[in-house]
Amino acid sequence: MTGTHAERTAPVAAPVDADVPPATGPGSGSGGAAGPGADQARRRGRVVIAAVVVLAVGGAGATAVVLTRGTDKGATNTGPRLSTAPVVRTDLSDEVQVDGTLGFGGTYTFIGAAGTLTWLPQPGQEIVRGERVFAVDGHDVPLFYGTTPMWRTLEEGVHDGRDVRQLQANLSALHHGGLTVDGHFGPATREAVEDWQHDLGRDRTGAVQQGDVAIAPGRLRIQSVAGVLGGPAHLQVLQATGTQRIVTVPLPVDRQGIARTGGKVRLELPGGVQTTGHISDVGAVAAGTGTGSGATAGAVGAATANATIPVHVRLDDSRAAGRLAGAPATVYFTGQVRRGVLAVPVSALLAQGPHDYAVVVADSAGRRRTVPVTLGMFGSGQVAVTGPGLAPGMRVEVPAS
Repeated sequence: MTGTHAERTAPVAAPVDADVPPATGPGSGSGGAAGPGADQARRRGRVVIAAVVVLAVGGAGATAVVLTRGTDKGATNTGPRLSTAPVVRTDLSDEVQVDGTLGFGGTYTFIGAAGTLTWLPQPGQEIVRGERVFAVDGHDVPLFYGTTPMWRTLEEGVHDGRDVRQLQANLSALHHGGLTVDGHFGPATREAVEDWQHDLGRDRTGAVQQGDVAIAPGRLRIQSVAGVLGGPAHLQVLQATGTQRIVTVPLPVDRQGIARTGGKVRLELPGGVQTTGHISDVGAVAAGTGTGSGATAGAVGAATANATIPVHVRLDDSRAAGRLAGAPATVYFTGQVRRGVLAVPVSALLAQGPHDYAVVVADSAGRRRTVPVTLGMFGSGQVAVTGPGLAPGMRVEVPAS
């Protein structure tokens, strides 16, 4: 999938405050004479003017905002009722929209020790530290948090190991002895291991062997179970993921500058659910399509042009995803940022020519004046503007909501 960047165009619109001459001659009314409408127009002076601002977002179609204004109190107003909005000093940013997939973070594969599988979890089950992940020969294999696999027997006398510190940290978190996490397997650690083994119903050996525990960085959600009860445990038993809700986004390589680890993004989930998240990691390996040995030169070129990198976004509130295990999601990355700009609502703009715009400033006494403006960045329904005499706190006309 590719991202879509918001682009904006503005067509030519009717000039502001155009004087409309009286209608005369053929085609101006029935029988060629000026009709009642023309008389009203002459009596009321200048009539309706219209301005159109079109924002085309991602090629998905155009949204038109039409302002209709009359300059005389007696003029007929056929458009929306007008209100005012403040001119503000603010920060504006545009957004890059990319589609992704909602799921769970991390994938972990578990292989047991030699023996027979005697208990297995169900897909979708969540497991926390100390709870069993599976069982071999009637003995539970509990979950310990960490990143170092069990590669040796840990017993009294073993020192200077990350795996020892990992064991001590888990025993302490499970309230087995007030251990100092120092990487030295001494008498206190042995006693804590024996206490833990007693609670599990194991022999109190004071040593922890490979296959006695399952290691993962945090709590797990069972994704799939490959093992079968009564089957061998030394093959792949199951696969699990983390429980943190993650949206994976294939971000076009030419947009990778907008994704930074820790950056905040806005998300939209199925059902119109709006939430936020933070970028947890940005991939460094780009992937494309059509680059196999049989691909033509044109296909290879297209794959290069459409290459993407994986970006993972953690939801700030996992509850926003509800019970969905997987679903499409849309991520809005912040692109360019302009700080401290003068801004007005987009709907305040009046087109005065192919590339000319203005706003109507209204004061507390009801006086109105048209101020030509130069446009800057669009973002969040506002547009940066500069114009003679325009300042924060002034009010500009907009359609009433």
